[in-house]
Order: sequence, then C-alpha cells, then structure tokens
Amino acid sequence: MGGEDVAEANGGLKVLYIGGTGTISAACVRRSVAAGMSVHVLNRGRNARQRHLPESVTWLRADVSDPASVHEAIGNHEFDAVANFLSFNAADAASAVDLFLGRTRQYVHISTASLYRKPLLQWPIVESSLRRNPFVSYSRDKIDAEDELMRACATKGFPVTIVRPSHTYDEASPPLPGDWTVIDRIARGATVIVPGDGTSLWTLTHADDFAQGLVGLLGNPRAVGEAFHITSDDVYTWDQIYTIVGAAMGTEPRLVHIPADDILAAAPDWSWSELILGDLSHSAVFDNSKIRRYVPGYASRLTFHAAAAGIIGWRAEHPENCQPDAATDAIMDRLVAGHRSARDIYSSLGAAARAAV
Repeated sequence: MGGEDVAEANGGLKVLYIGGTGTISAACVRRSVAAGMSVHVLNRGRNARQRHLPESVTWLRADVSDPASVHEAIGNHEFDAVANFLSFNAADAASAVDLFLGRTRQYVHISTASLYRKPLLQWPIVESSLRRNPFVSYSRDKIDAEDELMRACATKGFPVTIVRPSHTYDEASPPLPGDWTVIDRIARGATVIVPGDGTSLWTLTHADDFAQGLVGLLGNPRAVGEAFHITSDDVYTWDQIYTIVGAAMGTEPRLVHIPADDILAAAPDWSWSELILGDLSHSAVFDNSKIRRYVPGYASRLTFHAAAAGIIGWRAEHPENCQPDAATDAIMDRLVAGHRSARDIYSSLGAAARAAV
C-alpha cells in the first residue's frame, strides 16, 4: 500500500487542526481534504500571509492561548483526531488535555526533532534517543510538553501521538537561518554566513512530504502513546544547501564560515543565534523506519535540490512577501565585519603570539 492509498484508507475522519495556515500545517490540511476527511481549522483568523486552504474547510475562530474561547468555538464538536501545531510548553499541553479529553480519539502533538541531546554522540537519531538540548529553550519547553502529555496518556488515557518534525520548508518558507534576507544577500552578491565549517549534515523535509506521514497516522489506534520522526532522507551539508540556492538563482554564493559560539556571542539579539548553536551547527540525520512501519509507503519525494527552483520562482511571483529584513541584514553585516576583523588581527600576530592564543 503506497502513501496515496494510506491517505484514502483513513478518509471520512473528522479532524481538527489547531493552527492550520503555517508552513507544515497548511500542507497537512490540504492533504487531509484530498483524502476525503472532514477538516476543521481553529485559529484567530485569516491574515494576508497565510497559505491557501481548500474551500471545504470549516473555520473555527478562537485564540488558542485562551481556553475559554477555544471551548466556545468547538462547542459540542467531537473529533476523530486533533492535530495541534500551536502547543509549545507544559502549560499549553495541560490545557489541551483539559479541553480534549473525551472529545477526540487521537490528539497529535507537534513537537520538534531539535530536542535531542547536543552534541550528538551517535547517528542516525532514533525516537528513543536522549531528549536533552541545553542550548535551545524552545526545545526544552517542547520536552516539558511531551512529558505532560505522556503523563496524561498513562494516568488518564489521553490518546496522544507525538510527532517530531525536523527542518521543514515549502516554497514560501526557505530553510535558511535568516530566511528571505539570506536569499536577497545571495542575489546581490553580499557575503552570507554559514554556521560552523559548513560540513555538518542537515536534513531538510518539504512540507508536502511531512503531510504524507502525518495524515497517514490520523485515525490509527496503534499510534496512540507513540512518538514519531517525520523527516526525509534528504541530507546535505550546509555548504551544499547554500550552493544549491545560489545555483537556482544562477549565482555562486559568497560564503563565510563563523563558529556557532561566535555567532551567539556577537549577535545575542538575533533570533536565530540560539538555534544555530544548539541545533543547526550539529549534524542531524534521522531514522524514519518507525513512520514507515506505521504508514507503509511513506517516502520523501521532494528533494531540496529540485525544490530550490520552486522557492526562487515563488520569490519572483510574490516579491511583496519576500522582502529582506533590515535588522537581520544589519546583524549579518556586523557578524561578517567582526569575523573578518578578528581574522585580520590573528593573522597579524607573530607565530609565538598565535600559539598563545
């Protein structure tokens, strides 16, 4: 049974997506509709940057941070599955248990594959690998959320399934630290920052491929109480990732390699710095055999070297959504200038002084 057959097999389910308009959640909504599911989407409302969803979707308006408004929005609805893309910590998880215990046969918590031990001691990473990331607060909060949900599963019978995506992207969301600002820098020939020495291995997953795995899990009672990677086997070095983007634009990117520790020290105000130190600068290769056992036929079909052209095409068609961020651009200029200054000072030292450093 292939991926498409699996999607058809669980058609007819009544599913609630909390979020539903982001990079990976929108792809899951579209695939669920295509599989014949009755899809509800709960969020605060439409905005200009959200991804297009099918007309058959039923919209529920609520602020997920306000449990009372969520309770009012869902009314008397019960669901075969709820997939929550907006749960980030233990408090969010506890609120979800209160809201959905007895109202759904499956609750899918979207966690993160960034929660595993850093630095890595072995790879590929499996679902039972130690969850411990001392560098990234987002990852630690996700661990707390998982623990809260698994306790509820063990003590209350809460039907949770945990899903851990890695770096997931689509044409409107390039998988680069700095997003469209980096692509703009490549296009105009400015230097772009690569964390570390550019040789760490990194897994990229297109949102449509992630959706194949997640939708295949919906309605599967064997998935309750289990955790799954849903990533691809599309693995590149960071140097390759930047070079692929440049090739899609017909240019050779000007790369400068900066240690992750230096990036965080010099740019603690940059939202990406913590993630670079605690995640992006480490190799991340995942074992996907478990999701393949539960969703037979699951396989990533969209490789980044092929999808990069779509990202650049989307940029050309939607320039209003792809403008560089001036603050991010300034941070990158500052990092590059500081790195070059330090390198020049080091080069000017005599051999004895360099040895002392």
